[in-house]
Amino acid sequence: MIQKKRILILEPYFGGSHRQFLEGLSRIIDADYTWLTLPARKWKMRMQISALWFVEQISTFPENKRAFDVVLCSTFVDVSVLRSSLSQIGWWSRTTKIVTYFHENQFVYPSRMEDRSMYQFLAINFLTALASDSLAFNTRFNMNSFVEGCARYLKKTADMQLIQIVEQIKSKCRILYPGSDLSALDERLKSGKPNNPVPVIIWNHRWEHDKGPRKFFNTLYRLKKDGVGFKLIVLGQSFNHSPSCFNEAKEMLAEEIIHFGYVESYQQYIELLVRGDIVVSTANHEFFGISVVEAIRVGCRPVLPDRLAYPELYEEKYLYKEKGLYGALKECISEHHTLSVAECRNITDKFSWSCLKSQYEQWLFGLEE
Repeated sequence: MIQKKRILILEPYFGGSHRQFLEGLSRIIDADYTWLTLPARKWKMRMQISALWFVEQISTFPENKRAFDVVLCSTFVDVSVLRSSLSQIGWWSRTTKIVTYFHENQFVYPSRMEDRSMYQFLAINFLTALASDSLAFNTRFNMNSFVEGCARYLKKTADMQLIQIVEQIKSKCRILYPGSDLSALDERLKSGKPNNPVPVIIWNHRWEHDKGPRKFFNTLYRLKKDGVGFKLIVLGQSFNHSPSCFNEAKEMLAEEIIHFGYVESYQQYIELLVRGDIVVSTANHEFFGISVVEAIRVGCRPVLPDRLAYPELYEEKYLYKEKGLYGALKECISEHHTLSVAECRNITDKFSWSCLKSQYEQWLFGLEE
C-alpha cells in the first residue's frame, strides 16, 4: 500500500479566494492533510505574527504527527520566521519542503513603495520568497511584478549590493493558475439560460475602490443617458466602508437593477450569474479574477481592461483600452451575443482543477507530469 503524502496547510487568512483555493486543492490532490488556519481578518497582524502562532500550534503535535512532506503557506505567512522558529523547537526535516502560493504580492499595491510604514510587508514577502523552497504565482503578471518589485526594493540597499538575490528568487518561481471547481456551474448550465430581451450586465467583484466601481457606474450612467438599454445584477462582498458610489448607483439605476447586493448561498449566486449576458471588470488591482471565470463559464461575455493579468488570460477581442469601456460595452450590448457552451469551456477549461491537477502534483511532490 502506497503511503499518502502528508501536507501541512498554514493559512492565516482563511476566507475568500484563499479558502476557495485550498478547499479545491484538497479535493483534487490526494494526500493526508493537516490544517492550521485563522479567520480572514486583520491581514497586517496576520503577516507580522501568524508564523509564531503556527509554531506554537505545531509544538503541541505529538512527535509522531510532526513529520510532513510539504508545508503549504500563503503570503500572509512570514516563512523566514516560520523556518527559524521551527528549528528552535527541534522540528525540522531535510525532506520537508516549504512552498508558498502567491495569490497576491505587496509590491503592486498603490503607494506601497512611497509609504514607509508599508516596507515591513514588502520585506515579509521578500524574505518569504527567500526562505521558501518553491514559489507558485497565480499569473505571470503577479510573478513579474513581484520579481521587479524585489529588484526595486534591493536598489534601496545603498552600499549593500544584493541584486544577485533576485536571480535566486526567480529560479524558484513558477506559474500555476488557482484551480476552480466549475462542476456546479456546468450542472446549472445544463438547464439553459434565460433569453433576455435586453442584455444583463454582471458586476461580481468586491465593493472596494481598487475594483474601479466608480468608473463602472459612470459608464452605465452614460449608456442610460444615451438610450442604450440594459439590465444590471450587482454581486460581490460589501464592507462597512464600501465606496459611496454603490448607494448612488442603487438609486440612479433603480429601473435597470435586477439584483443589487451580496448573497450568502453559492447556489443563489450561480442562479444570478446564469441570468447575465455580459461580465465587466474595471479593476485597478487584480492578480487573477476568479469571479470573471465563474461568470464566463455560464455564458457571460467578458469586457475586461487590457492590463493587469487580463491580457495573459483572455483573447484581445474581450479586452478594452484605457478609455474604451463605453464603446466596448455599447458594442457588446448592441450585439447581444451570449457565449455558447463550447466558447465558455474553451475560455475557462484551463482554469479548472481537472486540467491543473498534474501541475500541482509536480509542484508539491516533484512528480512528473
